[in-house]
Amino acid sequence: MTDPNAVHASAIVIDTHADTPQRFADEGWDFTGPLDGGMLNLDSAQRGNLAAEFFAIWAEPTQWKGHYAHRTLALIDAVLEQVHRHPNRMRLGMSADDIEAAHRDGVFCALMGIEGGHSIENDLGLLRKFYRLGVRYMTLTWANTNEWADSSGDLADETVPHHGGLTDFGRSVVREMNRLGMMVDVSHVSDKTFHDVLATTRAPIIATHSSARALTPAPRNLTNEMLRAMATNNGVVMVNFYPGFIEDGWRLAWTAQRPERQVEHERVAAEYRAKGEPVPYAISNGIDRAFAAKLPRAPFKSLIDHIDHVAQVAGIDHVGIGTDFDGIPNLPEGIDSAADLPKITAALMERGYTAEQIRKLLGGNLLRVFRDVAGARDVAGVHDVQAAAEDAALPRQPRMR
Repeated sequence: MTDPNAVHASAIVIDTHADTPQRFADEGWDFTGPLDGGMLNLDSAQRGNLAAEFFAIWAEPTQWKGHYAHRTLALIDAVLEQVHRHPNRMRLGMSADDIEAAHRDGVFCALMGIEGGHSIENDLGLLRKFYRLGVRYMTLTWANTNEWADSSGDLADETVPHHGGLTDFGRSVVREMNRLGMMVDVSHVSDKTFHDVLATTRAPIIATHSSARALTPAPRNLTNEMLRAMATNNGVVMVNFYPGFIEDGWRLAWTAQRPERQVEHERVAAEYRAKGEPVPYAISNGIDRAFAAKLPRAPFKSLIDHIDHVAQVAGIDHVGIGTDFDGIPNLPEGIDSAADLPKITAALMERGYTAEQIRKLLGGNLLRVFRDVAGARDVAGVHDVQAAAEDAALPRQPRMR
């Protein structure tokens, strides 16, 4: 099978990160509706042969401070409501088997992952509740350091208290995720947090939307050492499509715009503060999109370079795609929506990737890790007594308020 379109059609394509739930919750937008400036809807997913999407459940930490769990539940509810509205076209996925069954039935599989450990408000009980509602991974931090894990996003900010990686409670979070069978996501975390997670976890981990630091020196990207560590852990790194993580020229130009962008964000934030309301994500994202439109789009080749680099360094069994659809201001040239995903298959095949390798990269690797993490639940249970004793000795983390 050498036709790229046929190879792409033969794959179970899984994207591990899209911020579309903001549109569901805040705009009342329906997943079956037109894109209306977005990057992902049901039609574009079908045209791009996207079988399954992990929707990011992201409580913006400034706008929703003191209400993280409430916002998290609202976004979960928004995803579940889409599934409820379209039972013949969408299905909630909670396992690798669910993804494969939905694919056989020709139904889009919607899954959920929490982006940012602040959502659990320092409460393992909330973590368990989110799991029961269908959340199957958690990104330990977003760009903000929380009470138990350092982020890569604010390490340079001396006003933010840092822990030097994971705290003892942070380790208990990782252990509880292992016990539940919830995938641990290390995108956004600091380098020290990354290594602390590897030293703590008893299951493979994932990076749902991170690219290669050797090609683009953004702190959010993974170093070659980290890529090799992910392979040793039998995890998967899903390459992010954000231009600032795949093209250094774009990253530098975007950084140069920051002061002007911040002025506009603050102006809008002041308007909403005066009304006692959080800034809707569509508004803040619209500001970023307007500034991004002033820059040339990142070359499509840059995206392929990052996928290729991760595959070469970590190995073909440890690479995937985490687009960040609807969470970034724009996409690289040639990618306007999920409908354009077949272009990635064609470009990789031009570089010599085989049909079998493409199928691993587009979804097979994630399915393997999803199963491995679920299978490790019973194995982790062997250690529950020891872990519970360790956790009982910890000072109880205060709830966020």
